[in-house]
Amino acid sequence: MTTSWQGRATIASSITDAAALALYWLAGFVLISGISTQNYPLPKNAWFCLCVTLCILGCVIMIAADVQKFSTLRVKRGLITDGMFKRVRHPNYLGEMMVYGSFTLLAWHWIPVLVLAYYWGLMFSTNMAMKEASMSRYPDWREYKERSWWLVPYVF
Repeated sequence: MTTSWQGRATIASSITDAAALALYWLAGFVLISGISTQNYPLPKNAWFCLCVTLCILGCVIMIAADVQKFSTLRVKRGLITDGMFKRVRHPNYLGEMMVYGSFTLLAWHWIPVLVLAYYWGLMFSTNMAMKEASMSRYPDWREYKERSWWLVPYVF
């Protein structure tokens, strides 16, 4: 469990965090402001169903992984290799990517795509690589890494 979020907040850190959240909210802003034409590749009802399903499934994956990690690490410290983590090494990130990806698909505009490319390509991938480096200290890491996937089983 990370303690990096338990430090004191400064004005600068608050502004930085608010700016980061504002970038996430761009998809919603683009959607409700009328900037996007929303010429979806599927009929609107099917597209909305896809986006809502992706969002709900992402929330379930993210919350289930958080609950499993919290509960397991309270009882026993170490590498979690079962449950949500059995096939995917970063289910929390996968769930979050599904949630914000659904917002971007709903907005159907290039601005939210750029924001996600930044977060996924720079922030998330860096954090996942650092997490993997940290997990590599456990004796059963190599075997776990060979039988699990970074994010999506059988794809990535």
